[in-house]
Amino acid sequence: MGLKAFFSKIYAAYSVRQMDKWKLNAVAYQQKTLKYLVKKAKQTSFGKTHHFSEIHTYQDFKKHVPIYDYEDLKPYIDKIVNGENDVLWPGKPQYLAKTSGTTSGLKYIPISKESMPQHIKAAKNALMSYIHETGKADFVDGKIIFLQGSPIMEKKAGISFGRLSGIVANHVPVYLQKNRLPSYEVNCIEDWETKVDAIVDETRNEDMRLISGIPPWCQMYFDRLLAKTGKSKIKDVFPNFKLFVYGGVNYEPYRARLEESLGFKVDSIETYPASEGFIAFQNSQKDKSLLLLANAGIFYEFMPTDEFFNEKPTRLSLSEIELNKNYAIILSTSAGLWGYSLGDTVKFVSKNPYKLLVTGRIKHYISAFGEHVIGEEVEHALLTAAKEQNLEITEFTVAPQVNPPKGELPYHEWFVEFLQFPKDLKQFALDVDVVLQQKNIYYKDLIEGKVLQPLNIRPLKSGSFINLMRTEGKLGGQNKVPRLANDRMLADKLEKYIIN
Repeated sequence: MGLKAFFSKIYAAYSVRQMDKWKLNAVAYQQKTLKYLVKKAKQTSFGKTHHFSEIHTYQDFKKHVPIYDYEDLKPYIDKIVNGENDVLWPGKPQYLAKTSGTTSGLKYIPISKESMPQHIKAAKNALMSYIHETGKADFVDGKIIFLQGSPIMEKKAGISFGRLSGIVANHVPVYLQKNRLPSYEVNCIEDWETKVDAIVDETRNEDMRLISGIPPWCQMYFDRLLAKTGKSKIKDVFPNFKLFVYGGVNYEPYRARLEESLGFKVDSIETYPASEGFIAFQNSQKDKSLLLLANAGIFYEFMPTDEFFNEKPTRLSLSEIELNKNYAIILSTSAGLWGYSLGDTVKFVSKNPYKLLVTGRIKHYISAFGEHVIGEEVEHALLTAAKEQNLEITEFTVAPQVNPPKGELPYHEWFVEFLQFPKDLKQFALDVDVVLQQKNIYYKDLIEGKVLQPLNIRPLKSGSFINLMRTEGKLGGQNKVPRLANDRMLADKLEKYIIN
């Protein structure tokens, strides 16, 4: 064991003790956070307009601050982009994180000097929790890959602009600087495929022990690494690879193929970072749920997902949530987002401490017929059926087919890229449909009531999703394939890849 590994165990024990102070007192810390945020922003343009001086309780907050999406806050953010001070948060943001919006095109999310350290602290504590629980710290003595966006920043009106992963790349702790790869020069390459090839060349002979990134793009890196080295498994290239850290998407649809490429089952840590704030991370290898960060400069609210489109939906504080119920998550942050609807859905599986699972995106669902099918359900259905037949799935997405030809009943159309093709595709589709009916009673009622016919699976050629993302200019970085859509924009683009 090296010195870094030795001292990291001591530091991990200290970090976990610090987390314990708020972990089991999350509600009290949330109340303190709300008071701090309101007091700090009282003299901002937003604070004055929304009467922050009259807010003393959560009920007051709900009365004065409605739920906002990005479009609602955009007039304020436009002022920040144009250089105004004290708009949503005192002063100017330290950064504006650029992210793609569904309706707004490019979005700019403020990150302040108060909120930026919380991103770094959360990532660090995820690793410290792992070390403290498992006693495994050897990875800190080897090389670490962060597959992320370019750290190059634009600057306007005294504010730096960039992708979140690129912003974070400028804040890697000193004790990891000598371990990290790729180099700054390679990290600055904008074209994703060129960048992956350069990372392969730079890392193939290194002692890689930790890899962090979004699973599908890590898979691309592994594929090219194996092709370049002529090895059959990643364990033959990186024999000391110990830990995979990921976020952004559910790992389960990618796990089988990744572990097949690795040649072994690797320990993994799921994180839940967003440009708006670092929300949760997996703090134990004993379960897959994520610890909500109740002391990270974010005040959380939760809205029952079935009320999301109501004019006056229910808004709940952390103390009011119920277990195993889907909620849309709403944030107010130390970067100046207020009552901000993040668009993600979560469900809590524990209150002591508060731990959750990410179940999908509000905009990524199918309810063309009132079925309210969400990402968690389609992933479960496909992976359950695939596991029974020992099949591996590369990628998939689902869309409604409202007007099928020949007068057929409408159905859900699944576009699936298989690593191994089912022996009987029709039977496999029926198996998936049965599991989905078990997960979603509304969908089952529509099938039994002959409103919908069972789902159809359209098998896609190998590399279809990669090729589509390439043509869309969304290859790599933080880009992800949506599992569900309530329209056919993505489905129509995929039709040319269908295997007849």
